[in-house]
Amino acid sequence: MLRRLYAWTMAKAADRRAEWWLALFAFVEASFFPVPPHAVLGVMCLSQPKKAVRFAIITTLASVAGGLLGYTIGHFLFASIGEQLLSALHLTNSFPYAACKLRGDTGFLAIILKGATPIPFKLITITAGFVGMPIGKFVLASLISRSISFLIVGILFRLFGAPIKAWIDKYLGLAVAGFLLLVVGGFVAAAMLGSHKSTAADPCSNATMSSITQSA
Repeated sequence: MLRRLYAWTMAKAADRRAEWWLALFAFVEASFFPVPPHAVLGVMCLSQPKKAVRFAIITTLASVAGGLLGYTIGHFLFASIGEQLLSALHLTNSFPYAACKLRGDTGFLAIILKGATPIPFKLITITAGFVGMPIGKFVLASLISRSISFLIVGILFRLFGAPIKAWIDKYLGLAVAGFLLLVVGGFVAAAMLGSHKSTAADPCSNATMSSITQSA
């Protein structure tokens, strides 16, 4: 079953409309969809390694565009949509800490560093809109962060596409399990943001929903 699904997905990845689907997947993931687009990007890179960097750039730009939707939700529609989204994605407890981190001078670097973690990008985009991060700073930081996350994938597949495909063909089940762990790990990492113990070195550890909303 898994092998047939893999073969079907690889065939679809070579379709002329696949880039549009990849862009759509990256766009919605940045604002509300729970599954990261790395799997779709990886399959497309496997199917056409010479276009891997192109696919990574498409994913990056679409994700940043989707991030603007998340930003809009956080800035204008937090009470009506944003809170419900965070709750549905089990990110409510992570929100106060993220909001504290994204305020002020630390926000730009916090978004960039997110690119090296599996923390869901939608938490960052909605929160950035809520705290009113300057839009130019948000877009630039998101572009750098998403480039870190996706271009690494594209470059690796462009350089080592054949060996990577051979490994996945041989260990497909392990590859799928690894991706699922990545997804789960991202939400676990986000949940840990909401469970920091108070420390003098981290003033955001005491952030709560009430304190964040009162200072908004």
